[in-house]
Amino acid sequence: MKILSENMTLPVVSVVGNSGAGKTTFLEKMIPEMINRGLKVGTIKHDVHGRFEMDKPGKDSWRHKDAGAETVLVSSPGKIALVKNDQQGTLDGLLNYFRDMDLVITEGYKRAKKPKIEVVRAARHSEPLLKSDKDLVAVVSDTQTDVDVPKFGLDDIEKLAAFIEKKYLS
Repeated sequence: MKILSENMTLPVVSVVGNSGAGKTTFLEKMIPEMINRGLKVGTIKHDVHGRFEMDKPGKDSWRHKDAGAETVLVSSPGKIALVKNDQQGTLDGLLNYFRDMDLVITEGYKRAKKPKIEVVRAARHSEPLLKSDKDLVAVVSDTQTDVDVPKFGLDDIEKLAAFIEKKYLS
């Protein structure tokens, strides 16, 4: 298990785009490709609306949290889930939970100062939202876009994985 020292930076890439652009669908293709390359990948989904609900009301873990527990961890064979009070909710603060990963991919966090890959689908919008964002490193799209970063098609998963690997993991 790889543990990063305090002076090493955990590679983070944020996948961003309009609602319905296909970010989750894109990640469902990208994650297995990165794993096939031998990487341990963690993900963080950013919920800007605050409607996140991990457990259902009435279940034990929900009842623990509802009773005032600051942190609730659910453990079962092969996986754990954590709900923790976090007033800041910063991406950098959350990365402490991913120190044993090779790469963290976020879905969202378009305002964070991290490298961003924007998914642009013609059915949702024709231009990238973050066209002038200095942290935009690539665009994944089914349309022609005028940007000064590498562009990939929606199915160019292997090429984009190679781009990420070369740029952030070499």
